[in-house]
Amino acid sequence: MKDKKDGILTAAKALVVGSTMLVPGVSGGSMAMILGIYDRLIQSVSSFFKNIKGNLIFLTEFVIAALFGMFLFAKPLEALIGAYEKPMMYFFIGVVLGGCPLIFKEAGMSRISWKAIVYLALGAAVVTSLTFLPENLFSATSGGVEGFLIQFFGGIVISIALILPGISVTYMLLVLGLYQGVLSAISNLDILYLLPLALGLVAGILLLTKALEGAMKHFPQPTYMIILGFVLGSVGQVFPGLPTGGEIPVCILLAAAGFVLIYFISKLEERKTGNDTMEASDAVES
Repeated sequence: MKDKKDGILTAAKALVVGSTMLVPGVSGGSMAMILGIYDRLIQSVSSFFKNIKGNLIFLTEFVIAALFGMFLFAKPLEALIGAYEKPMMYFFIGVVLGGCPLIFKEAGMSRISWKAIVYLALGAAVVTSLTFLPENLFSATSGGVEGFLIQFFGGIVISIALILPGISVTYMLLVLGLYQGVLSAISNLDILYLLPLALGLVAGILLLTKALEGAMKHFPQPTYMIILGFVLGSVGQVFPGLPTGGEIPVCILLAAAGFVLIYFISKLEERKTGNDTMEASDAVES
């Protein structure tokens, strides 16, 4: 019964992650971190062979639900953003900020120190520096081995955006000049175009998740604080400017609603994790 409930919860969180993944400026990694499923995702990929059955079930549930959310909700969300850009973006800002206390707690920080500020600044600087990347970096590709390698390395770069919170996959695709090509290739089932990107994506995920799991395990404070910097830095990508007129109260209310919603969800996740830890301890003692 517990496994079934966990599966439903995983699918619900994946649905949210998938639905926001293609919204420009919104990071799927941030949503996963905010919803308390990020660590499990990293561990399931990097340590896949330690528990093949359990990890396979978890990843299958997550991927299917995320893809479903992507296809079902991404377009309506983009339409809403197109019609009500500032209110929707303020809602997402509230969502991002609502998950920050949980990430701070994961770092095990009891107080803000100068080291914590440096880590935060470093993470925010990395995300901000993406705006200075040359546009259409990988759009002009030649055929043959050279074109394959360029697309392959493009896939590795995209994997970084996919794994690290605060970096939008859509934004990275736009910067690299691959957004339209990827959408067109998916629509036309152009496997030859997608293959090198997919191979680079898988290679990048495997390399990055292993390194990230090790960093979280051995250096939790700097790792989580840098991740928090990524997340806070992503607010700048989402920020649509100051609202005016009648938009002001609407934006404030939506930002507050987004913050409260995610903060409440993160507290529930924290309580669930605490209960699971206590149950595991009791099982070991008995």
